[in-house]
Amino acid sequence: MNIFDVNWIAVVAAAAMGFLVGGLWYGPIMGKKWMGAVGLSEDQIKEGNMGMIYGGAFAFSLLASWTLAHTFASYGTDFSFAVKVLTAFGVALGFIVPAIGTNYLFSQKGKALFFIDAGYWLLFYIAMGTVHAWLG
Repeated sequence: MNIFDVNWIAVVAAAAMGFLVGGLWYGPIMGKKWMGAVGLSEDQIKEGNMGMIYGGAFAFSLLASWTLAHTFASYGTDFSFAVKVLTAFGVALGFIVPAIGTNYLFSQKGKALFFIDAGYWLLFYIAMGTVHAWLG
């Protein structure tokens, strides 16, 4: 199988959906709590290089989405909608959440930040899995 043999519309759409989830999660839903947990003010956030931050975040979303699509395609079977969504959730729960949890333990970050970020990654992968299941 060619590593680029994936549904590219699904890859881009799923990355965009994950990106949208992030905008909602770190905006109106958990934005103020997240800023408090990381110790940043709105002014400090505005001073960041938004093109690099958002462009880089979207590039990482594309990479995650492509990896998920490639994983589904590499098995050579047509997974059900539920299996794709649950697999995406499992990736977040089994790989992403433990990785950030380990980093946060060693960097001594608070539990609030862990739960905010872990919640985001679970939602991010559920959203991406849903799009891949719907379009794939």
